[in-house]
Amino acid sequence: MDYCSLGANHLKVSKLCLGTMTFGSQTDRNEAERIVSSAKDHGVNFIDTADVYVQGESERIVGELIKPSRDWWVLATKAGQTLTDSPNHGGLSRKWLTKSLDESLSRLGTDYIDIFYLHRDYEPTSLVEAVTTMGDMIRSGKVCYFGISNFRGWRIAEVLMLCKEFGVPAPIVCQPYYNAVNRMPEVEILPVCKRFGIGVVPFSPIARGVLTGKYKVGEDPSEGTRAGRKDKRMMETEFREESIKLAKDFVCYAGERGVTPGQLAVAWVLANPIVNSVIGGPRTLEQWEDYYGAFNVEIDADAEQFFDKLVAPGHPSTPGYTDPLFPVTGRESLRL
Repeated sequence: MDYCSLGANHLKVSKLCLGTMTFGSQTDRNEAERIVSSAKDHGVNFIDTADVYVQGESERIVGELIKPSRDWWVLATKAGQTLTDSPNHGGLSRKWLTKSLDESLSRLGTDYIDIFYLHRDYEPTSLVEAVTTMGDMIRSGKVCYFGISNFRGWRIAEVLMLCKEFGVPAPIVCQPYYNAVNRMPEVEILPVCKRFGIGVVPFSPIARGVLTGKYKVGEDPSEGTRAGRKDKRMMETEFREESIKLAKDFVCYAGERGVTPGQLAVAWVLANPIVNSVIGGPRTLEQWEDYYGAFNVEIDADAEQFFDKLVAPGHPSTPGYTDPLFPVTGRESLRL
């Protein structure tokens, strides 16, 4: 396993990060134990969870499984997503972030978090409260570093400006949704991270399963899949006809290269020098172990040409597609 620093800081993480969103739901405790054990045996030291994953059950399982070797793991969790109908059970207020951190620490059974992410942005809300709260958490010793996830490029720059203004250590990592059929982060998010020394750890390199070829145009998705469960973010993002059609060509190309689609997808993300590590989110041990093969896949000039033909740099698979989480706000129409 290769290790690298996240951006310009000194924290060393494995190039593969274990994502645990399914722990406690599609992945039971026994299977999760097998996955975590395999990860450690292969040198993976980076693990990612969140308070919102299975209503905290993912954190409880992760905490139990990494406790015997806590110092080995770089543990990341997140806060900021809305958890209940209560007006203060979500967002980036000091009240909610502080409560979230204490509850995550309790579920994880640890007294510190290595990386605490702001899980999403709430434009155009001020980020002063969130940034200063992160600074207080770091000074308390409960958090070593903070990160940002699902932020636009200009809001990342705003976070950096506020960190400088209020004397808060800058975020060390950004977690964007980046893969071969969603190349939009290449426009602003990845460049701003490179410019300011922020590490990049993309999630869902296989496009929420689409790039494995398991979905077919005109066919109902299997019940056990994210699309079959009508997962909100899946239906808003990659469950689109264009992506599913492209996946067919992707699977064929992976076969020509003698690798699995998942390995090719992960290898391509890691081949971007701006990317430090990539999150794999397995449901089973078999799925997780497929990720290891990505390190043996060469992304050469021919592969780059294939990917650029599949989806143009900086674009999504669907012309004109806009993620509902990031609506277009740069033109305000005159209302008569």
